[in-house]
Amino acid sequence: MNIFRIIEDIEKVDPEVYNKLDSRRNAFKYMSSVGKKAALAAIPLALGSVFQKAYGQSNSTILEVLNFALKLEYLERNFYTQGLAANGLIPAGAARTAIQKIQVHEAEHVKLLIATIQSLNGTPISEPTFNFGKNFADWNTNYQTFLTLAQAFEDTGVRAYKGQAGNLISNDAVLTAALQIHSVEARHAAHIRRMRNNAGWIVGAGANSNVPAGAQPVYAGEDNVAQGGINDVKTVGAGYSAEIATGAFDEPLTKEQVAQIVSLFE
Repeated sequence: MNIFRIIEDIEKVDPEVYNKLDSRRNAFKYMSSVGKKAALAAIPLALGSVFQKAYGQSNSTILEVLNFALKLEYLERNFYTQGLAANGLIPAGAARTAIQKIQVHEAEHVKLLIATIQSLNGTPISEPTFNFGKNFADWNTNYQTFLTLAQAFEDTGVRAYKGQAGNLISNDAVLTAALQIHSVEARHAAHIRRMRNNAGWIVGAGANSNVPAGAQPVYAGEDNVAQGGINDVKTVGAGYSAEIATGAFDEPLTKEQVAQIVSLFE
């Protein structure tokens, strides 16, 4: 095993690796301290120690992400709870049954996140007060407005969890919990979108998501047709349009973008 070659290979992928470590000199000095006579089995441990410093996420970072997710789940749970309580808003039958199930799912997500934060000796954030009528005055009297916001919240949740996955990668248990929620949020989003007669996936930057201007930040960046450095429209072959290229992939949202969306209801 050539540790120096490993470092050089990682540098090709991440040119800033030495900024994340103390320095190139210190990194190699640390590696040298393993000693020529060190057992081969000990080398991965030393290597892991160095890169944990460079790429590992601190407990405080993980807790920050979990509380960030908890705020979103509070928002979604409260939205559905208040919507179900609004007299005559959600029609009886399949639609109401679906919203009731989604509300229960969101309540379970809140419980899981609180328990996870507490298991890491963190403090869950207090439940915020949301004003869903701040920019959508008829949200609890107009069923279509309610569904519009439901779609926006679920699509936001899917993209928000995706955007924070990298910050949880150092803790397998927490990452697994987040991904369990992420996949369910995606199912919610697809179901709500179908209830609005939309495609079950996001196409473009909201043009085909049938949402008003106030909800457009939810779809920022979804017109991207390049994935992994490859421009899908040009390379996947004849018959593949920008609509297909954007619909095949979801883009992550940054924490700042999500905060902007949530601010519409605070």
